[in-house]
Amino acid sequence: QVQLSESGGGLVQAGGSLRLSCAASGRTFSRYTMGWFRQAPGKEREFVTAISWSGGTTYSADSVKGRFTISRDNAKNTVYLQMNSLKPEDTAVYYCAADLGPLRVGAGSYDYWGQGTQVTVSS
Repeated sequence: QVQLSESGGGLVQAGGSLRLSCAASGRTFSRYTMGWFRQAPGKEREFVTAISWSGGTTYSADSVKGRFTISRDNAKNTVYLQMNSLKPEDTAVYYCAADLGPLRVGAGSYDYWGQGTQVTVSS
């Protein structure tokens, strides 16, 4: 089992940057594909980006390509989301999630979830 805890959210002006972290418990972190999702008020949870267990493969939603970067440090049991050029439409609760399977974009594929961290981008 894996427990996930996000941090790093906050309020930022449009065009600014934030770096989210997701710390995982357990000794099997390196076996998991890790993903970031987000959910804005009144909207469904949507895929943002994901990274394979080795860090060798990443995939991002079109809406964040070129602006957001996912990375991981298996020695620290942590996955990161660097968010640059933030837009008001990026405002959401951001969740990290762990999946024992291959890199996938469906939320239903992920086995474990953090509690989320709020990101608010002001215009």
